[in-house]
Amino acid sequence: MSDALILGIDGGGSKVLVALADKRGRILRRSRGHGVNPMDNPNWLHELEQHLLPFRDQGNLAAVAAALPAYGEVERLSALQRDAIERLFPNVHRRVLNDVDGAHLGAFAGEPGILILSGTGSMAWVRNSKGQSARTGGWGDLIGDEGSSHWIGQRALNLVSQSLDGRAPATALAKALFDHLRINLSNPMNGLGDWASSLANPRADIAAISTLVDQVALGGDKGAVGLIEQAADELAKHHAAIAGHCDPGADWTYAGGTFSSRLLLEALERRIGRPPALPKLPPIGGALLAAAQLLDWPLDDGWFGQIVATAEGGDCASQ
Repeated sequence: MSDALILGIDGGGSKVLVALADKRGRILRRSRGHGVNPMDNPNWLHELEQHLLPFRDQGNLAAVAAALPAYGEVERLSALQRDAIERLFPNVHRRVLNDVDGAHLGAFAGEPGILILSGTGSMAWVRNSKGQSARTGGWGDLIGDEGSSHWIGQRALNLVSQSLDGRAPATALAKALFDHLRINLSNPMNGLGDWASSLANPRADIAAISTLVDQVALGGDKGAVGLIEQAADELAKHHAAIAGHCDPGADWTYAGGTFSSRLLLEALERRIGRPPALPKLPPIGGALLAAAQLLDWPLDDGWFGQIVATAEGGDCASQ
């Protein structure tokens, strides 16, 4: 039916986005909340439900696609995620997929290619010309997530502590970090230790430090630049490890908040040896595309353009 609506859910470690769209690709309503990664957030289900309940009784809702972190990785958690979506939306078409799969779907509009994701965590996802998918990375911050915002933030803290001890060269990151956190540099261990032990959401809060690293790196600080270069090294390993699963010379692109760093993107481009393709849709657009596919909607450039125009920071269309 022409008045059918779809709901896309893009979950991550730092945030969740929910968007309601029509058949023309116009996003009509949005909701944004904190992270919903069940690997590190014990309140993930409450957070997810809080932002989905306002859409539960939406008239003409025909399909829901939820791109969620850790889905397909730990079966116990995946079952809880599936149950939550089924319980909240029992009478519509549903699909639950990994958040990076959803980001890939959006970035390439369902076509083949390699996606390098670096947000709170990191992963690479590939889909080849036969529609077969593969992934590498995404092991979580305790085991992996190399090149992610959390990884950069963790290493920034380590570099600052070494610099203050005299175990590493001085870095402008130290003063920038203490100023940012409003900590007195005269007693660094007390101040930074108190901050670290009081974090309500350690993974997201540490990941946020990566933005500060980028700012200091732009000023030419060798320590901060080194962290960005190391992150690019790790993300390039993701690309090298997964490229063989796709067709030779396949396009690559990127997703995730860490890539707001121009320095990181340029460093990764140098290592891969060619520029990235521009993502066709943001990750929330990938979730909406997955929902539209459940209804076999005929999608054209106009639909994609409307999603881009009204996604995330754009204005919602009026119903």
